[in-house]
Amino acid sequence: MYYTYAYLREDGTPYYIGKGKGRRAYTHHHHRCAVPSEDRILFLKKGLTNEEAIRHEIYLISVLGRKDLGTGILRNLTDGGEGTHNVSPLSRQKMSEAQKGNTKGRNVKWSDEDKKRMSEQRKGRKLSEETKRKMSEVRKGRKLSDEHRQNISKSRMGIEPWNKGLKRCSKT
Repeated sequence: MYYTYAYLREDGTPYYIGKGKGRRAYTHHHHRCAVPSEDRILFLKKGLTNEEAIRHEIYLISVLGRKDLGTGILRNLTDGGEGTHNVSPLSRQKMSEAQKGNTKGRNVKWSDEDKKRMSEQRKGRKLSEETKRKMSEVRKGRKLSDEHRQNISKSRMGIEPWNKGLKRCSKT
């Protein structure tokens, strides 16, 4: 069964409204705000169906209002329910900025100095036979398109396929 919950500030006012089941209220699961201690999590309604919980969450967010829209006190970035409904332009911009330079889930903006240092560290690196075997196992069964195979081949010959067959510049 589903429930709705509120995260409370120290003064007892809510700052986030959510819906969930199980331990959802206690876990940091894509929340844009910190999960408070258990004594500041208030369960509003329990024993709901998913649809009832969605409706209740949407209702509460509409009544209490969202900070990002300038309509209320909640830090919710959507109107509630499933997915991302009615994300404010400011929130969209913040989410976009957070993803720029994102490398495997980390927000990283490498300086030219960092890039050069990492490049130097990789030069001459030899992989162990065990590592090569594991990499081979991961790739087995993977199907590549003919175009992809041709691009890999050209890349290995020093031709950049995205530059219409131009040779790479020497690194001097």
